[in-house]
Amino acid sequence: MSLTLLQSLASDLGSVLLIILFFGGSIFVHELGHFLAARRRGVHVERFSIGFGPKILAWRGRDGVEYRVSWLPLGGYVLLPQMADLSMIEGESRVELQKLPPPSYPTKMLVFVTGAVFNALFALLLAVAIWLVGYPEQEFNATTRVGYVLPTVRLPDGSEIESPAAAAGLRVNDVIRAVDNHPVSDWTDLRESLILGTGVEPDGRRVAKLTIARDGATLDVVVHPLRLGDERTRGIGISPGYEVIVDKVAPGSPAGQWGLQTGDRLQRIDNEPVASIELLSVYLAQHPTQSFRLTALRRGAPVTLTIPAQAANAPPAFTGVEFATNYRLLYPHPWTLCAQIVNTTFRTLWSLIHPHGDVKLSNMSSFLGIGVGFWRAAHSDYPVRFVIWFAVLLNLNLAILNLLPIPVLDGGHMLFATISRARGRALPASFIMTAQSVFIVLLFSLILYVSIFDVRRIVRDVRTERPETRQPASQPGPAPATP
Repeated sequence: MSLTLLQSLASDLGSVLLIILFFGGSIFVHELGHFLAARRRGVHVERFSIGFGPKILAWRGRDGVEYRVSWLPLGGYVLLPQMADLSMIEGESRVELQKLPPPSYPTKMLVFVTGAVFNALFALLLAVAIWLVGYPEQEFNATTRVGYVLPTVRLPDGSEIESPAAAAGLRVNDVIRAVDNHPVSDWTDLRESLILGTGVEPDGRRVAKLTIARDGATLDVVVHPLRLGDERTRGIGISPGYEVIVDKVAPGSPAGQWGLQTGDRLQRIDNEPVASIELLSVYLAQHPTQSFRLTALRRGAPVTLTIPAQAANAPPAFTGVEFATNYRLLYPHPWTLCAQIVNTTFRTLWSLIHPHGDVKLSNMSSFLGIGVGFWRAAHSDYPVRFVIWFAVLLNLNLAILNLLPIPVLDGGHMLFATISRARGRALPASFIMTAQSVFIVLLFSLILYVSIFDVRRIVRDVRTERPETRQPASQPGPAPATP
């Protein structure tokens, strides 16, 4: 077995262990909150399960509780027959319910809410870890400086029109400070603010107001976003500006022959600033056969290279060149990091239900998409840090979504308990059973529906990453997934 294969297997094994530790750990922490609160309040606990469906392994503790790991990794549950009847997904209880005292309203509320509370506390603890060790961010994500303005964009029907950014007069090196008066601190924040926007003109056109800095002045620019890309989310046709660094130059490649070296930092091509790989690629494509003067910084000193004119059938000038970007370590305050994620989650939910929002259920991720997000984070240059960040994101989303007042979720149980208390008597068991059954079917249908789009995204990404379809001068990979 070759050393490369052993290293690959070790890397994959490490990634799997990270996913189990933080993805499985997030589910465990949620159910542990329910479990500990139930035991504290004297509620009968029959089973503690990670996953649903048939058991993979199980054992019964001295406390009489059955602990198990089950086949369907869609979450987990603590079987509390006194609290709610969810036998459709948790299995039948073996205790005689009539022999157990009914739990009080404060007990129900405490037991149901502690799952989300434990997720939030776990997220805060992980955010403290990020605060201490730092979170790596690539330069292209750390900026809001425009590095390229697409002249045209392709619509879902295949036609091309002028990009919203070009139509609004945005320029390379414009720095975007705010979107619809919402300050933006990095490219992820900028992109999310555009995607989650709900502004619409009286004539039906989508609209957003950008506050930008240009040549020392601050001005507002009105753009009309379009639904673009495979995800059909709001976009305007811009990409970030960043320093383009040569990471590798293949031996015998055209670039190696005309003098490009690893570590060169590209500054200008002829009289045009190299503000992004896209801008460089487009400039070369627009002048396919002429020679160029390339200015770069090499070990801090400027050098000028001449890119010779290319024959019509010659490979592109930068064939065999891999680019990189600068990293920086961020140390976000735990409260600030958690507040940003919570704010984005609520804005996402608002855009999802808003009549003018363009976020759809097809843009959401199921457990499958979450698993892929963890896998990519675990295969990044900083796997532990990125996985911890992703776990913060996951736990805060779990906390918020579980408290929504929807039957089957913890928030739904709390809603039923509150209605029963307000009316002075319990809701009819038949009503609760019907509501639970309907929403169980809806929930699993939703998971299946969203998973279909997760699979499409995975297939699309695999095709994009194939060597025969990869562009020779491509932008560095994106930062870890955001909600």
